Amino acid sequence: AQTLALFLVAVVPAYAEEVIRGNDRTPYCGDEGVWLQILGAGGAELDDGETTASYAVFLDNSARLIVDPAPGAAGLFDRSGGRVNDLDAIVLSHTGAERAADLPAFLLGATLAGRNRLLPVLGPAGDKDHVGVAALLERLVGPAGAFPALATTLPPDAVGRFRASAREVTASGQRRWSDFSSANLRLEAIPAHHGEVPALIWAVTVGGKRIVFAGDTNNLRNNLTAFAKDADALVIHHSIPENARGTLTEFHMAPGQIGQIAAEAGVRMVILGHRMNRTRGRETLTTQAIEAHYQGSLIFANDLECWGL
Repeated sequence: AQTLALFLVAVVPAYAEEVIRGNDRTPYCGDEGVWLQILGAGGAELDDGETTASYAVFLDNSARLIVDPAPGAAGLFDRSGGRVNDLDAIVLSHTGAERAADLPAFLLGATLAGRNRLLPVLGPAGDKDHVGVAALLERLVGPAGAFPALATTLPPDAVGRFRASAREVTASGQRRWSDFSSANLRLEAIPAHHGEVPALIWAVTVGGKRIVFAGDTNNLRNNLTAFAKDADALVIHHSIPENARGTLTEFHMAPGQIGQIAAEAGVRMVILGHRMNRTRGRETLTTQAIEAHYQGSLIFANDLECWGL
């Protein structure tokens, strides 16, 4: 019995305790180690009860990375207790509104917080039909953009003050990109197949842990398994049910495929985000489809949950 108890402690991720601030019962990430907070667990629907998929990575109680500043993510980041001045980077899996709508809110928040160091914003390069992250920033907060008052955050206006900087990663081919690191983390990315949309799969190595954010993909490139090999966590979008057919499968993967990839990669835990209405209420069927292949920890994400690695 003692051996079993120790085994369970070793494989089950830690869950944050609730900290009550007034009427707010937001889960509080731990003071030490690596924690993944779910800033949004839903899709882009406005009737699923959750914020659109977005994530924050904490190291020793400091927020170091935002993955997809989706609609509503900035408000939940505020509730999480994270500080925008602590962020080392923001990354986007693609440049659609459902992944990037709150990017101006984070830039405004950094300005108001008096941030005085560079904030890299990394994402896919564009193509003839889709904007890359550099063009996205210019269209959002450039002098002729939607929010020109924030143009002071972009070169050449950002002199002696907070500055955001776009870094584009090629979203075609098979090359693994690994050209960004800070004192706290290292980023890697590979191209993802998401229909015709340029998209990326991200990985962050932080505090001795590696988290892979699969984002939106059906893995047609067959590159996720190797990229996620032995990851401590695989965060993957649960956007379609097992019986999905047709166009949806051009953009996302079904639970059985998620289970196969997780098992072959040997990941420690799987966190299912981007839970859309078409997959809610099917958790039992999803679990069965995944566990037919994968026997590790399986988590259905919810807004503001925080998991320790």
